[in-house]
Amino acid sequence: MDVREFDFELPPELIAQEPPRQRGGSRLLHLDRATGAIQHTNVTALPDLLRAGDLVVVNDTRVFPARLLGRRVPSGGAVECLLVARIAADDDVWEALMHPGQKLKPGARVVFEGVHTIHGEILEQRFFGRRIVRLWTEDGSTIDEAVDAIGHIPLPPYIKRDDAPADRDRYQTVFAQARGSIAAPTAGLHFTPAILDALRAGGIAMTTITLHVGYGTFQPVRVERVEDHRVEPERYEISAAAAAAISGARADGGRIVAVGTTTTRTLEHLARAGDGVIAPGRGVTDLFIYPGFEFRIVDALLTNFHLPKSSLLMLVAAFAGLDRVRSAYDAAVAAGYRFYSYGDAMLIT
Repeated sequence: MDVREFDFELPPELIAQEPPRQRGGSRLLHLDRATGAIQHTNVTALPDLLRAGDLVVVNDTRVFPARLLGRRVPSGGAVECLLVARIAADDDVWEALMHPGQKLKPGARVVFEGVHTIHGEILEQRFFGRRIVRLWTEDGSTIDEAVDAIGHIPLPPYIKRDDAPADRDRYQTVFAQARGSIAAPTAGLHFTPAILDALRAGGIAMTTITLHVGYGTFQPVRVERVEDHRVEPERYEISAAAAAAISGARADGGRIVAVGTTTTRTLEHLARAGDGVIAPGRGVTDLFIYPGFEFRIVDALLTNFHLPKSSLLMLVAAFAGLDRVRSAYDAAVAAGYRFYSYGDAMLIT
């Protein structure tokens, strides 16, 4: 399948640069994947578009301020570091995206200063700006403590502004708990306590799983054939309570409503690992979902509007059909919907 089939024209002014004025204030496009019918509404209508017995599954990962701004030692030149993943749980060696890459060869030193000071040494040079870097603090505080204090929220590259203090709240979901992501599971950003209360009042249950979102959410598709793309592994965890809730809802005839592509990938990975049965546990998944994929668990999907030629758009097209998604995106553009992380939402049932 040609990656160009997932391209579309998007006016730059529709790329949301700020969150909506109020959480829960986003528009919602409802797509019926059986008929192709489209309804324009608001995310506050979500409880009315679902039904009693449905189970909403959300990702409770928490974004940490993984973007560090500092300088090279001893030259003083500016350096930027996006912490992608810890190499080992017991040490402070990280895989990172670093800029300017050409000047950060093995042995180079960097420093990031604030209420804590973090020092770094480049250990290894990898492809596409990747580096392996060892970090340590000046005052003996943990790297996590120091990063939380002086780091910046890693807003996606299509948001053309510096992060602001408000992003520490608005780029988190209301159910964020498990620290570990460098990007928000953005479909979850639309939920408010009032929406959650309305879901419960309508007999719609909710449970949480965890998938720590990595660089793969920004990773461009650099191949020409969809089938040749690979998704980077990401860590997940699902509790016994969540697994039981999913199994119980399915046994009772309820629909599994996945909030976001991260939740969808985790559930479908688990379904394959357990031959259709969702079992508790933790692990990693590199599942890449594109048209032709057979969904085993997810019955409905709440998601944002995604980048052209992205793996996330391919997942949505796999779920609803490429022609249906193209029509929905055309309708969203014509109606002036806001796109990407801080943008509006689409519910596919």
